[in-house]
Amino acid sequence: MELQQMRYVVAVAELGSFTRAAKRCLVVQSALSHQIARLEKELGARLFDRTSRQVRLTAAGEVFLPEARQALDAAERARAEVAATAGEVRGRLAVGAIPTIAAVDIPAALRAFHLRYPKVHIVLRDGASKDLVQEVREGTLDVAFLGVLPSYRPKGVGDHELGTGELVAVVAPTHPLAGQAEVGLDRLAREMFVDYPDGTAARAQSEEAFAAMGLTREVAFEVSGTDFIVRLVRSGLGIAMLPAAFAAELTGVHVLPVRDAPARTERLVWSRFRPAPAAAAFLTGLGVEPGAGGPPDAGAGEPGPKGRRSTRG
Repeated sequence: MELQQMRYVVAVAELGSFTRAAKRCLVVQSALSHQIARLEKELGARLFDRTSRQVRLTAAGEVFLPEARQALDAAERARAEVAATAGEVRGRLAVGAIPTIAAVDIPAALRAFHLRYPKVHIVLRDGASKDLVQEVREGTLDVAFLGVLPSYRPKGVGDHELGTGELVAVVAPTHPLAGQAEVGLDRLAREMFVDYPDGTAARAQSEEAFAAMGLTREVAFEVSGTDFIVRLVRSGLGIAMLPAAFAAELTGVHVLPVRDAPARTERLVWSRFRPAPAAAAFLTGLGVEPGAGGPPDAGAGEPGPKGRRSTRG
């Protein structure tokens, strides 16, 4: 069994096509098919069901795929660790982030990191805070930027607070509230809301604030993407509550400070096990030492977090 054969299996599984997998792996299709057939013979089981229209994993393939990915990740990490002993940072850096992160300019941080470590392949993925934490625990992501309730402390990961801020109300320019300088939660509770799905950390920030005041509200639209939330608000279908620093950069909407505003904290998390060289370098560039109790000075030339100051903007 060879690593190259595993790469071919992963490529076919992800792309659902031997032809496209061969293009990704820069080999002719006959060579890729031959290597997978050799692997299947060695394993004594078919990994793919092939028809003229589609390629699907068999039960054996479903079992083999995650093990193949783990073996490839281990091999890549071994190469990166050896390169690091010679002072070279390479490998893969997988970063997760919620769309509304404000304490760190993520594009600027990744640009600085890429310029300093050009041999690192960077993957950026957005998602909900809860899902991102789980992916860090599982090793799918190296680091993740979260937006959570101030009381939330993620388990099973390294954790650093980036900043705490407040939510603001976001309404359409034609909404009756757009003419006010400030609004209270009691007034907002009479409005129709556009919000994140129930059970998410982003939704909980608003829900707990209303519940603490004995208020209920109606969420007319549940949307997983922040862009869609803003578009629905612009269309006048409801109002939303979003982080102040993020909302300040929006166009085509009116932003209102909220009395007794819900708070949220932005956190940076990483694997509690020793990070790969690329992840360790990225954390250091942000002013965070994985094994230390607090952040040291930010690395030269790297944009660090805005610290523990408010992300209200």
